Amino acid sequence: MMLLLVPFWSRELLRRQLFSKKVTLSSRSTSQTMSIHLLFNTTSSVTNNVTDIAVSTGAGRIIGALILCLFLPIGISGNLLIIWSILTRTRHRSITTLLILNLACADGSLMFLLPFFIVYLVKHSWIFTLPLCKILLYLCSTNMYASIFLITLMSLHRMVVVVWRKHAGVLRDRRALIRVLVGLWILALCVSVPNSVFWTTFMSEHEPKFVACACKHSQPRDVILQHCLEILLGFLMPYGLIIGSYVCVLRRIRKTRFRRHIRSEKLILVIVIAFGLTWLPFHIMNMVEVAGAFLPEDSPEKARLSQIWISFRGFTSTFTFISSSINPVLYTFAGKSYIKREGLAFMARLFESSGIESTRKIRQSQNNQEQEKKEEVDHLKDGI
Repeated sequence: MMLLLVPFWSRELLRRQLFSKKVTLSSRSTSQTMSIHLLFNTTSSVTNNVTDIAVSTGAGRIIGALILCLFLPIGISGNLLIIWSILTRTRHRSITTLLILNLACADGSLMFLLPFFIVYLVKHSWIFTLPLCKILLYLCSTNMYASIFLITLMSLHRMVVVVWRKHAGVLRDRRALIRVLVGLWILALCVSVPNSVFWTTFMSEHEPKFVACACKHSQPRDVILQHCLEILLGFLMPYGLIIGSYVCVLRRIRKTRFRRHIRSEKLILVIVIAFGLTWLPFHIMNMVEVAGAFLPEDSPEKARLSQIWISFRGFTSTFTFISSSINPVLYTFAGKSYIKREGLAFMARLFESSGIESTRKIRQSQNNQEQEKKEEVDHLKDGI
């Protein structure tokens, strides 16, 4: 979240830091540690000149804190409304509804961590303990993985319902779903462990009173390892499954006479697109950093990549933060037809109607399958 400060860096101050003090590419690459990288497991090695720029401008820190304060109530109230609606107002909890519940828990938990980073911005230093620094960053990483895993599971669920009709009945097994969800959260906790090795607190070289809480890498291979893990497990593999699922769904819809998209499919598709748009720029910056780690320290290509990273990292990280607050807004637009009639319970009606439509589709698939078997048996009898 602290990466929100990057867009507000003073260009003149940055130019002085980079050239008058002769900051090398390695220092620029490692300077990513700054307080700004807190929430996104982004990496760096030893703190250096650019690290200090991250939170050095008072205007940047104030604007960054204001932006975080703006999204804080939206994220907390929106995700709490989703949780409340599902737990207390939804009578028929479908699989999609339970997945949305877990997604709201993941996003909502991130919002509750945000005040620590607002204090970090305002105080211009990490005033909390090292264990708390590691725990908060670990939880932020877990949130990222849990969110993308849940969205992937939603897409796979839609594919099974639409494409693999023979197995659609298995999806109503709540015990199996609970086991899958428990395994998903355990996986998210496990894949966040390697990143926690690099998280620490350290004093700034140029500002003795400034304590950073971020990643600290000693070798370029550590940067490559962490970012490649994030890109592969946090984006490429999940989104490959998501895209493959929806390609199969679209092909199936074209072959069937029932071409009407049900509400839950549209809702999940919007969630998938929103998550991709908010996280893709962040992972592109990860790729830029990995590419720079392979280049010699004095190469002009590395200098250009480093400048790209400095220029765009703040904006891309802002998008990732928005992803934790945007889902309640999407649900509000999707359920606007229920707002006047249901009031605060409109989300419950939205999720309930989606669940009913999903159940109908499963039953319709089973009925179609039974009808096909019956016709096949009748055809064999006629042949005999």
